[in-house]
Amino acid sequence: MADRMHGRPAAPTETTISSADWDSRDLTGERHDSVLFVDVDMTEASGTGAFFTDCTFRGVRFNASSHTDGAFLNCTFVRCGFFDAAFTGCKFVGSLFDGCTYDLMKVKGGDWSFTGLPGADLRRATFADVRMREADLTGARCAGSELRGVDLSGASLHKADFSGCDLRGSDLSSLDPFTVELRRAVIDPYQAVVLATALGLDVRE
Repeated sequence: MADRMHGRPAAPTETTISSADWDSRDLTGERHDSVLFVDVDMTEASGTGAFFTDCTFRGVRFNASSHTDGAFLNCTFVRCGFFDAAFTGCKFVGSLFDGCTYDLMKVKGGDWSFTGLPGADLRRATFADVRMREADLTGARCAGSELRGVDLSGASLHKADFSGCDLRGSDLSSLDPFTVELRRAVIDPYQAVVLATALGLDVRE
């Protein structure tokens, strides 16, 4: 199990839902607190405003699911599948991901601050206009992915691979160009100045 930043433990759960078939379930307005979900099939589930707080998901399949204006607050995801899942305007504040897959996952808007994604393979995922302040992306593999307009201020990015990644519009103030891979990354002129300054260059007109 990957550790949360600052060593915070996973929230304890009080009830368990195991091997349930939630395929194509309408999650609109549902609320779940301190629940352990084990091997639950949420393939093609969808909904608006579903809230999960202090929950743990183990082996849950979120494939092709669609979530709008929902929340997964301080949750833990272990070996979950997010193939072609879409999260629009959702909050994942304080959540931790460990051993999950993210192929074709699409995240638009929302707040993923303080989220733990250490070592995550995000090469085929896209993030747009997402707040990821102080997120843990240590060792994350983002080569060829898109992180457009993402607020990465205060994020842990040590040894992350952003080679070929489209980073335009994102806050790179926490990025140390000496400790990440940036080859062929796509950036905008403002970001070029930020990185040049981080490299110790004196940028002038």
